[in-house]
Amino acid sequence: MFGKIKIWHFSIFILSTILIIRFLHIINVFVLLFDLLKSLVSAKQNIFSLVGFNVVDHIISAILLIILMVLLLLSKNIKRILSYKLSLVSFAMVILAAAFLFAPIITMQNPEFQKDITVTKLLPPFSSVKYVELRKKNDNLNEIVYLKNRIDQIIPETFNNSIIYFDNYKVSDKFYYYQASSHNQIELNQLLLRSGKPNIESKLFLLGSDEYGRDVFTRIIYGSRISLVVGFGAVLVSFLLGISFAFFAAEKGGFVNLILSRVTDLFLAFPSIFLVVLILALFGSNIISVIVVLGFSGWMSLFKIAKSEIISIKNKEYYLSAKLLGLKNYKLLFNEILPVIIVPVMVNLIFQLSNVILAESALSFLGLGTGSNYPSWGSMIESGQRYISQSWWLIFTPAVVLVATLLSINEIGRKINKIINPTFE
Repeated sequence: MFGKIKIWHFSIFILSTILIIRFLHIINVFVLLFDLLKSLVSAKQNIFSLVGFNVVDHIISAILLIILMVLLLLSKNIKRILSYKLSLVSFAMVILAAAFLFAPIITMQNPEFQKDITVTKLLPPFSSVKYVELRKKNDNLNEIVYLKNRIDQIIPETFNNSIIYFDNYKVSDKFYYYQASSHNQIELNQLLLRSGKPNIESKLFLLGSDEYGRDVFTRIIYGSRISLVVGFGAVLVSFLLGISFAFFAAEKGGFVNLILSRVTDLFLAFPSIFLVVLILALFGSNIISVIVVLGFSGWMSLFKIAKSEIISIKNKEYYLSAKLLGLKNYKLLFNEILPVIIVPVMVNLIFQLSNVILAESALSFLGLGTGSNYPSWGSMIESGQRYISQSWWLIFTPAVVLVATLLSINEIGRKINKIINPTFE
């Protein structure tokens, strides 16, 4: 389908597209970084109160974009790793990785941004809304005020008083604008002007807007971050628990092995969703608790795989020799065992990743996910079901993205498993 296109070709294309489209924004971010560093070195002002997570996020994304672009163009090792032909799975993974790493540069809008809901709510895909900006006061009293104004211009917040969205307008001695059934007016000298006329811009809602006027495309992009952070975090917790318990059970044997095996069977027999819901209901829903709970509920299958592999390894000559040399348990595990069993472990973790992403979306759908501070595909589907008859895109878009992500991850796991076990179907 993709001909002779390789993964690294497509990766360069995606990075180049982002770089070209957002070139001015990236330049502004680097200029802002320079201004912040200059103020920090001069120690004239305390800038730490101005630098929040959004500022750091934009700066890191811009730097990472340039670094990855250079590495893809110059590194022969990366080109060799990504030299496989582009497929639907790799296509989806590259897009997902770009959304995760460069979300603030791709969208340039806060996922929670809402303004003039009467105009922006429940807009279908590819809708555009006109807006004007209010003229800001020329307030350059000191360096700290200048930096704050620069940050406000570059880094999007959840609300912006200087923007006015409207359905229609008329210009005479004043600027008259209409929002649904509301008629308003404002003096021309209060607006940003171009050639003496109001500077009217247009905002495109690529995938439509939700009931609060928030951009669905932006929330989809940032939702990928939540899914992947929770997924990889929970998989890491499952890996540490499963490998540690498996090594302990295989090494000690006897009663310890029996107890851990029966506990594992107990967890496997008991539906983990009830445990997850109970713990989150007791301790609250936030991103850390979701990662820990989903990780704790998913170590059992890895335990069984790793334990059987370790038992077959513990009587090998190289392992016995390493023990006689006096290596500590953690060195035995990471130096002698993991390199041998890493492939079946990785396959299990890849399948576990898709299960965790699905579980996080299900919890968000039930209102027990990462909370209202983060956009999540599951919470977007839940909020969209109330408007399914009139705003189909609120459910369709996050659902398609979620399904495509799960299918791609499962396909990667299936291919790796087939390479290891050719008889696998």
